[in-house]
Amino acid sequence: MKRYITLILSLTILLSSCNLDLVSESELTYNGYWKTEEAVQAAHTGLADRYRAYANTLFKMGEMRSDIWGGQVLEGPWDVELIRNNISNTQVFFGNWSGFYGLIHYLNDFIVNAPSVPFKDEGKKNQMLAQTYGIRAQVYYTMLRAWGDVPITLEPLKEVNLILLKKQRSPKEEVMKQVKSDIEESLKLFGETNTKWLGKNIYWSKAATLALKGDVYLWSGKVLGGGNEDFIEAKKALESITGYELVPYENLWGEDNEDNNEFIFAFDYKQDEASNFYSAFTGRVVDLTSYYDEKGETLKSSSLLGNDINVVLSGGSRYSPSPKVLKLLDDPNDKRKDTFIRVYDDAAGHSTYVDDDPHYKTSVLKKFLGKIYADGQRKNFNNIPLYRYADVLLMLAEAKNNLGEDPSDEMNQVRRRAYGDHFEENKFVSGTQAENRISILQERLKEFIGEGKRWWDLVRAGDGIVYQEVTSLSANESYKLYYSISESMIANDSELKQTEGYTTN
Repeated sequence: MKRYITLILSLTILLSSCNLDLVSESELTYNGYWKTEEAVQAAHTGLADRYRAYANTLFKMGEMRSDIWGGQVLEGPWDVELIRNNISNTQVFFGNWSGFYGLIHYLNDFIVNAPSVPFKDEGKKNQMLAQTYGIRAQVYYTMLRAWGDVPITLEPLKEVNLILLKKQRSPKEEVMKQVKSDIEESLKLFGETNTKWLGKNIYWSKAATLALKGDVYLWSGKVLGGGNEDFIEAKKALESITGYELVPYENLWGEDNEDNNEFIFAFDYKQDEASNFYSAFTGRVVDLTSYYDEKGETLKSSSLLGNDINVVLSGGSRYSPSPKVLKLLDDPNDKRKDTFIRVYDDAAGHSTYVDDDPHYKTSVLKKFLGKIYADGQRKNFNNIPLYRYADVLLMLAEAKNNLGEDPSDEMNQVRRRAYGDHFEENKFVSGTQAENRISILQERLKEFIGEGKRWWDLVRAGDGIVYQEVTSLSANESYKLYYSISESMIANDSELKQTEGYTTN
């Protein structure tokens, strides 16, 4: 086993064709690796670690281009051109297909080789395979939404053959077909099992596949023209998710609450193993020490931070919400106002956010603040959800509205938690289909800031809504809904074509 792991970690094949950054795991293994139950379980554990490495990419793809970010920061801002949707054939983001084919190779390797390995309990193997098919579906679905047409590869790399590695981009309809096929295979292998692997939400589950299915069929129905048939499938999948519930916000976020009953699937972060990327949404101690929160309390001991000791944040101020978002959240009766801590240079107190207020400096994302450890340092080991039950409810509301049904029940479950004692005066009342669509989008915006949802939501909404909400993008640039690929990728692979709409030198 050690020989196998050392061999794989030490060999990386840098491929210029199609930029499939793959390692020939099947070919480079020593004899007998895919022979034992132990090997399959080790490979399964490795897949979870590899998948987690893409969490930041999933977040950025799903949110950074939307209307959430781009506000005032204390340090040099990051991803400015991505936030501005400044994308071209020379300004390329997420190059080399963002490395997704490296992950796909390992998923393929497991799917191809694990079935032949004998298990004492075949059901256990099927559960691991079900998880792997679900993750592969999610990865290809992300690529479909990001680039539209992408190469499909379902076999692990078996030899270093640059000719065989050249692949055309499959039409998005074929990619969607493959995504749906993997979803159905995942559900078949899960069977009637509805439990969490090892009792933890950090492993893919049947509920995760069902949430993905709802997500996928909403996209297929709206963006790819599947219509009501797909919306019905989305509704069925989402309604069949059981065993989860909304929990109070104070029991939802933070390391001590990671086993909550709302997270369906979350990326796992641990001390001495991996930390998440949200420190870039906070700020440095040296910058924040002299500032105040909106209550006029010094950030050294702000009650908004939930601290019992005199300590401020540590991290970087690289991203901050747009004025639009700050004003949308500026409702004292909505608990989601606390999504951000607004930072000022005076102690006067600021009950509302005002544009161009000279005392306003930045905002700190509160959802993933990390935890203060015994050494007095705040560290970022929060688990990050990909799907949680609130997402299921609001996707179900969307599916119902697309079918001309009343989404009030699902909307009001989310609002009841958000508004608490002020729910009745903020209760959702169904209107026209178009009005409901905007209300659902707004609810999802407030609920999922920082969770990588907003950009996909706006594109999926259709009706030109994405151009109305994202001012850096216009309808005559609709091709920018999909990313470009680099000129070097095209030059090195004659089978590849640039994403439609981008000019090629």
